[in-house]
Order: sequence, then C-alpha cells, then structure tokens
Amino acid sequence: MGLRLLACLFHLPTAVIYGSLSLFVSILHNVFLLYYVDTFVSVYKIDKLSFWIGETVFLIWNSLNDPLFGWLSDRVFLSTQQAGTEISSPEVVLKRLRALSHNGPLFAISFLAFWVAWAHPGLQFLLCLCMYDSFLTMVDLHHNALLADLAVSAKDRTSLNFYCSLFSAIGSLSVFMSYAVWNKEDFFSFRIFCVLLALCSIVGFTLSTQLLRQRFQADGKAKWDQESTLKELYIEKLSVPQEKRITLAEYLQQLSRHRNFLWFVCMNLVQVFHCHFNSNFFPLFLEHLLSDQISVSTGSFLLGVSYIAPHLNNLYFLSLCRRCGVYAVVRGLFFLKLALSVVMLLAGPDQVYLLCIFIASNRVFTEGTCKLLNLVVTDLVDEDLVLNRRKQAASALLFGMVALVTKPGQTFAPLIGTWLLCAYTGYDIFQRDPLNNVVSAQPKLESAVALEPTLRQGCFYLLVFVPITCALLQLLTWSQFSLHGKRLQVVKAQRQSLTQGQAPEIKTI
Repeated sequence: MGLRLLACLFHLPTAVIYGSLSLFVSILHNVFLLYYVDTFVSVYKIDKLSFWIGETVFLIWNSLNDPLFGWLSDRVFLSTQQAGTEISSPEVVLKRLRALSHNGPLFAISFLAFWVAWAHPGLQFLLCLCMYDSFLTMVDLHHNALLADLAVSAKDRTSLNFYCSLFSAIGSLSVFMSYAVWNKEDFFSFRIFCVLLALCSIVGFTLSTQLLRQRFQADGKAKWDQESTLKELYIEKLSVPQEKRITLAEYLQQLSRHRNFLWFVCMNLVQVFHCHFNSNFFPLFLEHLLSDQISVSTGSFLLGVSYIAPHLNNLYFLSLCRRCGVYAVVRGLFFLKLALSVVMLLAGPDQVYLLCIFIASNRVFTEGTCKLLNLVVTDLVDEDLVLNRRKQAASALLFGMVALVTKPGQTFAPLIGTWLLCAYTGYDIFQRDPLNNVVSAQPKLESAVALEPTLRQGCFYLLVFVPITCALLQLLTWSQFSLHGKRLQVVKAQRQSLTQGQAPEIKTI
C-alpha cells in the first residue's frame, strides 16, 4: 500500500507538485497574519513601545531582505559564465529546490516560535518577526523564481500558477479551522493546532522538493550526455569564454534602463498599497458601515470569503489569461475596480446589500490582481535576459528587486489611511476611546450619536475614493507597459533562441 502511494506521488505532474508548495506556505501564513498581533498584545501583554520598535525594525528588514537574498542567490547568473564552469538550467532548478528543501522546514519551525513565550515579549516579538520573515522570503523567492525557470510559454506558466492558486485556496481553510481552537484564555488547544500545521508543512516541503529533485536528477542523467533537453526543462551547454561578473551597481544601472520594469514597479507599488489598505481597514469598514445593519455571522462570512475567494477567483482569471493574455486581464480588472467604485459612490452608504458586495468584491478582485502579477514578473525576467544577453535568467534577484520597490506600499497603507480618516473626521484609531476625542473636538451640545454619521461618512469616502484613485494611477502607468502582444512574443522567441544552445528540441511543462 505504501509503495503504491509512493508510486502515485512520483507520477504526479510537475505542475501539481510545484503548486502544492503553496499549500504548505498558506496553511501557516494565513494563521500567522490573523493571530500574531493579538497573541502578543492580548496574551503576552507586550508594551506599546516594544511593539512599535519591533514593527519598525521588521518593516525595514522586510523591505531589504528580498533583494539581499535574491542577490546572494542569483549574483553568479549575472555574468556570462560562473567561475569558469558551465551553468545549466537544470542545475539552477536543482539549486532552488535544495534551497526550498532547507528553508521550508525552517520556515515552519519559525512559525512555531510565535506561540510559546520563551523571552521578554518585546525581544521575542522582534526576533520572531525577523526570523519568520527571513525564511518566508527565501521560500517565496525560490518558489516564484521556479515559475520563470520551469517554463517560458504563457500557457505553461498560467498552468503552474493555476495549481498554486488552487492549493492556496485549500490552505486558506486553516483560517476557518483556527476559529474552533482560538482562545486567548486557554492557549493550549491553539498551540497543538499550530504544531500540527507546522508538521504538515515540514512533511509537505520535504516530500515535494524530494520528488521534484529526483525527477530532474533522473531526467538530467539520462539526457545530459546526449546534449539534449530535460523532459520538462531547458538544458544549456555554455562554452563561451569566462567574463567579468557584473557588480551590484552595474546591475542596478541595467535595471534603471529597463523601461517596462520601471513602469511595472510603479503600478505594483499602488497595487501593494491597495491590497494592504483593504486588509488593514476591512474590519473598520465592517464596524462603522455595516455593524448595525448585518448580523455577526454575516460579518464573519464576509471576512472568511475575503480570504478564500481571491484564490478561487484567480482560477477563472488564469483561464482568461490563457485566452486574452495577462496584460488585458489586469487592465480589465483595473477598469472593473474603477467602475464598481464609481457605482458605489453614486449609490451612497445606505445601500446595505450593495455595500456588502462592494466591500467583499473590492478585496477579492484586488487580491486576485496581486496574484496574477507574478506572471508579469516572469515575463520581465525573460526581457531582462534578452536585453542584457544573460546566459541564465536571474529570476530570484528580479523578484527581490520588485519587492524592494513595492513593499513600502505595505507601510504607506495604514499611515495614509489613518491620516486621511483623522484629517476628515478627527477619529484616531490609536486612542483608547477615539470616539470621545471626536466628541470633545465638537461643541458640547452635540452627542456621540450625532457625530457617528460623520465618522460613517468618512469611512465611506475612504472606502470608495482610495480604489478610484488607485485605479486611475494604475491605468495610467499600465498603459505605458509595452511587454505584451507582439513584443512579448518576440521576447519569448529570443529567450528560446538564447537558451536553446546545442539542444535540438525545447520542451516546457
């Protein structure tokens, strides 16, 4: 029975095994996002100063570690040849799989460090955040880089991304299960639940990476001597003279001349801002726009849908990408965001059902767009390779550079959102009783009840004007992005000609 199961696992399609890695990340990361702040604030009783110091250090480290780890991983690929030896695509893929097999289990162990008090709350908060984000970054970088390394054609990459979205949706179920064991007064059941999730993740990372490594090593040994291709990957035989490695300054100069990269990161910065704005203010919008008009169960349903629906919705978006192209689908989503926001603005805050649909769909479509953009980054990897005549695509490094420019959007979202809300209504979410502060700023004859419409109106305007502004900025920048249509076909054809080498045939997943 066990041997039969192993045989079935070994014959799973490569895209399915690759996509399953998203499951082993999402089952942990969704629980982390939902509970880590509440755990340190309500259970470990961290003080406000330590909390903000930890968040500040984390934000800096979170922005810097992506390009740092990408540079350490891919700097050898920027030169024509690696220290006098040949670089082949299967060697690159196997290197990424080894990194995933090591960092995946360490990521799961770092997840467990949050749920047991082992140091002063401030120190533990800082160390846990930085350690967790480091291993998560390593896993994400190499997993995303494989998307560019395993396939070149848009069809094959959308297939890989399809399975990532499918398994991410399954992984989101851990959020629903966590509600049954979450109890701030009795933490034991929740800790056991987290241990079980971590064990599943460790076993999953180990098994998946081992299956992929065995597959590529077996195929490589069979065909390497014939100077052919692996069954599902390119093999390059590079025999050019050794050249000087490119420095970081030279690489940044190359990126500064990469026009499509610059327009993309401008658009993606706005997208990251909007995604985190929705995440940060989703509970606030529910509380002040809908709490007195919908039941608690309906609010919980909207919250749950906002976690799982983006992954399911992305399955449909990916089918559209196969037919229409990623550029057209993303542009259509921007127009949809703008249209829905304008309709909601004209309808006003009193249309309860329309407001529920808009709050949920705004988050779902925004998160869905974020998940499609990895496909655009893989196309930029192809163009970077062609423009700079690289012998091997530095995919992890380019993903890291995109994150360096766009991750500040995570910080801008709560800062700009709270500033706008406070400037318009006087409502300060950091005060213990912010509504009293609003009341005290007004004539004493006015009551909190009379001022509540002002706060509700402020939340409504924030809800609709932020997506309208984001959509207009994104449509402007996205219109300047030229890596689509014939230009994209030319780039992919040139990449294939560059990577084909001596191999007479190229196959992708």
